[in-house]
Amino acid sequence: MRKLMVIEFVTLDGVMQGLGSPDEDRDGGFEHGGWSAPYFDETQASAAGEGLKDTTAYLFGRRTYEKMAAFWPTQPDENPMAAHLNATPKHVATRTLTSLGWPNARVLDGALVPAVQSLKAEGDGVIAVLGSGVLVQELIAADLVDGYRLFLHPLLLGTGKRLFREMPRPQRLRLVDCTPTGTGVLMLGYDVV
Repeated sequence: MRKLMVIEFVTLDGVMQGLGSPDEDRDGGFEHGGWSAPYFDETQASAAGEGLKDTTAYLFGRRTYEKMAAFWPTQPDENPMAAHLNATPKHVATRTLTSLGWPNARVLDGALVPAVQSLKAEGDGVIAVLGSGVLVQELIAADLVDGYRLFLHPLLLGTGKRLFREMPRPQRLRLVDCTPTGTGVLMLGYDVV
């Protein structure tokens, strides 16, 4: 059975919005896009490469899929992340899209919970969820998340969409990894207990 892992770049105050570029996600008047760039280093790149080995599928919400599909298919396969994202099956939870242009991507069939349960039952490895904040909230509420891999940045933004919001009940986690980077980012691995 596959495990579902939520992989997120977050600030110390839990903001996950707009990490990549200034215009990535301006919802709610968010003006801090691109906040993660000054913190990226070789330690994080190496960890990302290691994580690719176990990832056998990706799961995205519609908005994250659209952002990813606009960028990664145009990147050269010499980039290990691009090669893996482009070749690996991608599943998209959407109520509005009916067809997807990114190779190896398909719309998740039916209701979210049984569809994700079926994905988890297929094969081995990890289903990686990147970004997809709304989807992550639904997965947490349905007890479908097996673990979190967080890149915790030493930064307080004070505004923006947060990874952990209202939850139906407390959730216990077990720390399985904690690796600091030279830029002060903590790479944290938690499994759901």
